[in-house]
Amino acid sequence: MNAFLPADILMPKTDAMEKWAVIACDQFTSDKEYWQRVAKNAEGAVSTINLILPEAELGTEQEAAHTALINKTMADYMANGVFTTYPHSLVYVERTLENGSIRKGLMGMVDLDAYDYTAGATSAIRATERTVPERIPPRQRVRRDAPIELPHILMLCDDHKKVLIEPLGEKKEHLKKLYDFDLMEGGGHIAGWLVEGKDVDEFEEVLREYSATVGEKYEGLKGVPMVFAVGDGNHSLATAKSCYEELKKNHPGEDLSNHPARYALVELENIHDDAQVFEPIHRVVFKTDAKKMLAALQQTYCAEGGFPVKWYAGEESGVVYLDRAKSELAVGALQAFLDEYLKENAGEIDYIHDDDALISLAKQENAIGFLLPAMEKSQLFRGVIADGVLPRKTFSMGHSREKRYYLEGRKIVE
Repeated sequence: MNAFLPADILMPKTDAMEKWAVIACDQFTSDKEYWQRVAKNAEGAVSTINLILPEAELGTEQEAAHTALINKTMADYMANGVFTTYPHSLVYVERTLENGSIRKGLMGMVDLDAYDYTAGATSAIRATERTVPERIPPRQRVRRDAPIELPHILMLCDDHKKVLIEPLGEKKEHLKKLYDFDLMEGGGHIAGWLVEGKDVDEFEEVLREYSATVGEKYEGLKGVPMVFAVGDGNHSLATAKSCYEELKKNHPGEDLSNHPARYALVELENIHDDAQVFEPIHRVVFKTDAKKMLAALQQTYCAEGGFPVKWYAGEESGVVYLDRAKSELAVGALQAFLDEYLKENAGEIDYIHDDDALISLAKQENAIGFLLPAMEKSQLFRGVIADGVLPRKTFSMGHSREKRYYLEGRKIVE
């Protein structure tokens, strides 16, 4: 069986799709005003802002109450006929980005039995970055009692021959268009077409052939080849996996092989898509002694000829040269230092996508920011196969406003 499959996809019955779709919950975590604008914009409409918990709220007093309200609203939407179900289907997606390029994708579901997020995994689907166990329980609290899922997960294939997604784009004029609208808050434009019937059958056959021969491109590379890699939303997919494993544990002896919780909805994208750009994810540390941290970094993780990384603290800035012997990537060396340093010293780290936002946040008192370079796309699959997961938050697929918006859903209870 393929690890990526057609699903019974839910779409909202609404004429205001621009109010329905909101950006991934793990964006703008330090910008509460962004989420306040989103809520105001969608006020009174059916919207995914009512069905997700922005991570800006994690650890706050309203988290528990909001989680309960989310689950209730999901059930209300289901009971009130908000959704149309498209059985055994895929959705071909085109996202027009700010620069005018069009990023192609395909919505379907992955088999969680074929996914493993632990380091050193040999499964068909793997994480690209190290999963932080502490980040899963808050997400479990939302998903555990949720009747539906609304994913922002972006999964990647290393399809240099472009046999999986691109052929569907060539026949889109013959497919039913499900949506075509501008995304809120400068998210660009998005359009989606329903893939069903014979087109699904043809895709599944191509994917079977692709999966059976995928290892040929990695001959001579240590490690077990993989079919797919999680690009964005790994902790959300890890949460789906954890909830599924919890379900199996709580129902010993039951056959759950066809339970909807065994699967999770994702958007599949090709790293060889011309519009697919890997952006760096920068680091900013708040509530810390910036000068002390910088001195410790220079003493322990820097070397002549190292990776050049620019830092900002208040009105000051400079460059450190991170020791190449510490990691294959600049982000690996910096993250290793921060992990060690923050075990013994004060500071709270956040991960920032935009250059200007990083520089602005670093101007705060007792803060320091590091502007990191981007990773080459060609390093991704080979790096994960050969060396295991990359350092967490190694790369971002596009700018913060180019992340996956919540659109399609799927029922995850029987």
